[in-house]
Amino acid sequence: MAPGELFSQRRIGLTGGIASGKSSVGRWLAQQGLPVLDADQFAREALAPGRQATHTVLQRYGATVQAEGDAAVDRAALGRIVFQDPAERQWLEQLIHPIVRARFDRALTLHAKAPAVVLMIPLLFEANLESLCSEIWLADCDESQQLERLIARDGLSAEAAQARIAAQWPLSRKRDLADHVISNRGQPGAWQAQAMDLLNQPQKN
Repeated sequence: MAPGELFSQRRIGLTGGIASGKSSVGRWLAQQGLPVLDADQFAREALAPGRQATHTVLQRYGATVQAEGDAAVDRAALGRIVFQDPAERQWLEQLIHPIVRARFDRALTLHAKAPAVVLMIPLLFEANLESLCSEIWLADCDESQQLERLIARDGLSAEAAQARIAAQWPLSRKRDLADHVISNRGQPGAWQAQAMDLLNQPQKN
């Protein structure tokens, strides 16, 4: 779909920084009955055993990223490589992003009759996928909260967590690009009233 083209379907692009709360917002939207198309899930599927992308990754990195006992990718090992080396991260993104985009196209066709769908895409702006969406919601928090939550969630060192945050555009840059900013700075779930208000707003073409 060309940029600026009118949508007959409400397509909510849900993005944010790592550990900013977008998955919580996505789960809540699914509970409201909206189909949620998850870029991370599509990326995991792309690296499932037997997939061409899996074979390509294993060819490049060998036993370093091979899960023990089968021809699967050890995602944690792969993450340690790509988050420490921007060139390797770019290589992986160039491999995976077209696969994820094709999965979105198929999923949107499948849900073409749904009045609204959610496209949960962490790298929505970085991957230039704004044209898939009729509006963009940003799950937002303070950068210090983002770092603390990521360390607690994934058991990372501060240095490793900071490297993962630095691999994405900063939240400060994304705030200016989003149509709506959902604040996840307070108590868990405090953002739900704001999200409900946004969900109840009529779509603007």
